Amino acid sequence: MNRDVMGLIVKRDDGSEIVNYDNPSFPSYIYDGWIAPNVTWEKVPHFHEDIELLSVKSGRLAYSVNGKTLVLNEGDTIVVNSNQIHYNMSLDGQVAKYVVFIIHPSVLSSTVAVEMQAVRPIIDNPDIQYIRFRYINEYTEDMYKLMMGMPELRNDPFAVTKQFFQIWDLIRRQIASWGTANEEIVKDPKMQSFKEMMSYISNNYRNSITLDDIASSANISRSLCNNLFHQYVEESPINYLMHFRVRKVAEYLRSGSYSLKEIADLTGFNGVSYMSETFKKFFGTSPRDYRKQWKTD
Repeated sequence: MNRDVMGLIVKRDDGSEIVNYDNPSFPSYIYDGWIAPNVTWEKVPHFHEDIELLSVKSGRLAYSVNGKTLVLNEGDTIVVNSNQIHYNMSLDGQVAKYVVFIIHPSVLSSTVAVEMQAVRPIIDNPDIQYIRFRYINEYTEDMYKLMMGMPELRNDPFAVTKQFFQIWDLIRRQIASWGTANEEIVKDPKMQSFKEMMSYISNNYRNSITLDDIASSANISRSLCNNLFHQYVEESPINYLMHFRVRKVAEYLRSGSYSLKEIADLTGFNGVSYMSETFKKFFGTSPRDYRKQWKTD
């Protein structure tokens, strides 16, 4: 694991996340985590080739996949398919604890036959964006038990691989039990346009960006641009841009000794005062107090 980017969302040029794997030689990340209001990893839309699984240990949280918000209760597990836009958020101002397991599907592809029979039909299916395990599903308890055992295996690639095969078997069984009319299967052809706009903001947030610029990056109209942002992240394009910038501010506050003036320049804000005002709007505290709190913790 690269500790320099712990807790940060690092992205490629296409906007997809570079997962900070536990071991650089094995594509898996396992974390016993938590979510609370206004933490910097709340409401951070991202996507990656890896499969992401999250099981709720206590409390409840909301999880958004391609603009559809799901409520996850204690004992629930969600599996997010490859390259889907997703993020989690707190509910009711409460803290929720969870186990997250992110792993590249190539771990399952021991042979071409296995890949073509058991992996590709799921990860390449645009109609399978996520699979949810909850109280009404037959395999929920088995999935939860497997997920709760993941943190103790995080430094053992063989054990993680073995457990992932068991998890994937439950995923395949769950999908097979859906039939053709399951409500969980949805499809949205406009997702690529939204990914292009996410990528544009990620690469250009330091510059002055207008709504026209964001819409033009995906060759769509301003109105469709607005609609897609509200659909996928429940905020306007400009608000998303501001949110993106203040998350970058938080990263600089945590990772170095930059002055507030330097951070404002690095994150596209026109002055420290405006940066501080916007930061407080999203995180409920000033940049100075946030930095003090982070160093104390």
